[in-house]
Amino acid sequence: MTTHSSLLTPHTSIYVAGHRGLVGMAICQGLEQAGCRKILTRTHAELDLTSQAAVRDFFADEQPEYVFLAAARVGGIHANDSYPAEFIRDNLLIQTNVIDSACQSGAKKLLFLGSSCIYPKFAPQPMKEEYLLTGELEPTNEWYAIAKIAGIKMCQAYRRQYGFNAISLMPTNLYGPGDNFDLQSSHVLPALMRKFHTAKMDGLQEVEIWGTGSPKREFLHVDDLAEASLFLMEEYNEPEIVNVGSGQEVTIGELADLVGKVVGFQGKIRYNSAMPDGTPRKLLDVSRLTSLGWQAQIELRQGIEDTYNWFIQQEEVAS
Repeated sequence: MTTHSSLLTPHTSIYVAGHRGLVGMAICQGLEQAGCRKILTRTHAELDLTSQAAVRDFFADEQPEYVFLAAARVGGIHANDSYPAEFIRDNLLIQTNVIDSACQSGAKKLLFLGSSCIYPKFAPQPMKEEYLLTGELEPTNEWYAIAKIAGIKMCQAYRRQYGFNAISLMPTNLYGPGDNFDLQSSHVLPALMRKFHTAKMDGLQEVEIWGTGSPKREFLHVDDLAEASLFLMEEYNEPEIVNVGSGQEVTIGELADLVGKVVGFQGKIRYNSAMPDGTPRKLLDVSRLTSLGWQAQIELRQGIEDTYNWFIQQEEVAS
């Protein structure tokens, strides 16, 4: 973890909203490694971020200097499609309460974490930051996307009207230790890992994967996102959003082969082309980020090995 100058000191008061999630955990770990000792965290039971009064009281009492807003209601396509009201309501409430209270309490800076799903469904590839709001969204997750777009615009509005230093990052597909491996709600990489691991344990000769395996996706290890977040919190002070990705893409077929090898699955992979492929390609243009002097460090294979080792440890604990 790179050491930064003014922000990351033992005495700086830093609030990480959503510290139990995949991203929040990695940011907390990165802050600790950088020597920060005043990291403020609250569980949902301790602080309901959808409650305006509770969030205002927290900020008034704790007065954090810096805020990482990684808290959100998240889920896969099925969850987004099934609970649209909860996705738009909860995310709007969380963002509004945290951004407003951070500004009102005199925080020096806030970093808001969005998502690559803010971009139009048919955006040119790779997707540049300026493609925001240039076309229709993917219908299955538009409720979440609209909430995240509102968060971006709120950060820009508070900067414009109140001079509040709020920046917004748009990460690509994330993975890593702490991920969700539930086949009903997980994303593609952890879902593949779970499938191959189960097949290996059960001695199966074949694993079925939906679609043709041809769509291309980009993946970023969550520790890289944490490092980019710390870097940009320190170095970036502009209203424009910043894409955070690896700049590398693989087909789902290549990803499946790689995960299978790491897991040690010896059987065959069968593609069910009767099932949908989804968007053919989804890649972020990360030239703005690289021009600022940061790029991802963790190679995909290394990251998958790291994630699988964590997964195995959790399986052993559970059993």
